[in-house]
Amino acid sequence: MARVLISMPEEFLNMIDNVAEGENRSRSELIREALRTYIYKQKIRQSTTANRNAELLEELLE
Repeated sequence: MARVLISMPEEFLNMIDNVAEGENRSRSELIREALRTYIYKQKIRQSTTANRNAELLEELLE
């Protein structure tokens, strides 16, 4: 697995650590899940936008 170095405010890191500890998992695991969720939501947004654009195009071509 690749390693990534990121910078963030200490307060934010503390919040991440508190959530990870509360869910009994590692900081890395929590951040990976957050990024997977973000990527999934981006794909949904892109798909929704593409569908909306296709519908608008169809209406214009009718």
